[in-house]
Amino acid sequence: MVEKARRVEVEEGRPDADPEWEILARDEPGDPPRYVGTVRAEDAGEAHEEATRLFCWYAHEVWVCPTDEIRRFSAAEENEAVERPQAVPDSGSEERTHEL
Repeated sequence: MVEKARRVEVEEGRPDADPEWEILARDEPGDPPRYVGTVRAEDAGEAHEEATRLFCWYAHEVWVCPTDEIRRFSAAEENEAVERPQAVPDSGSEERTHEL
């Protein structure tokens, strides 16, 4: 049985001048959105233009999300020493499998 990952929020400073934007795209109207990459831009309009040039010139829909609005959770060992609330509760008996 594989143990559930215990993740804590990772706080990172971003000293760069231009904010980062995470890009998701949907190729066809019924497809689920998929992550395609990250761009740096002053605003959402510029982020959309850059993402279109780099990743999704063919996409049906494109989402741009400011990176600083996204919260990252990690199961990395160096985070275990930090006392923060857990994102995954201890309860539950769901078994996990890992296939290679």
